[in-house]
Amino acid sequence: MSFLLFAVAALHVLILVLLFVVTLDKGWWVLPDAQRLNLWYDCVFQNSTQSWLCASVAHSPGLRAARGLLLGAALLSAAAFGLFLWQLQAGPRGRRFAASAGAQLLAGLAVLAGAGLYAAQGGHPPGGHFGHCFVLAWLCGPLALASGVTYGYLRKKE
Repeated sequence: MSFLLFAVAALHVLILVLLFVVTLDKGWWVLPDAQRLNLWYDCVFQNSTQSWLCASVAHSPGLRAARGLLLGAALLSAAAFGLFLWQLQAGPRGRRFAASAGAQLLAGLAVLAGAGLYAAQGGHPPGGHFGHCFVLAWLCGPLALASGVTYGYLRKKE
């Protein structure tokens, strides 16, 4: 049982790291000329100075909603991990990790909704493709849902 708890905790930490990478990294939309778009800034790599030049992205409602959903998912997942640790250490025995399961399931749904909204809202410059952050978001959503379902089945032994 302790191995399962360790595995679920390790999976949750992996999901948290992926969520922070997805939310903060450049790479949601990649153009052929090394230009990368993310949720927060439009960044262009300057070959002459070997640095990134970033400007704020226009505030379209779809992009703002995707930002909010992904940021909310990261916060919900962090709260779920905190609840899991609290329930594991000080919570009542013999009960399921229901609060952690609910928060993690909501985080997984928020990630999937945010990534889907980003893909559906359009407005991307032509000639590019989705980057690694977009792919990681679609990977992170099902992992968070699986983690939430696992929390729902786990029970703290008496």
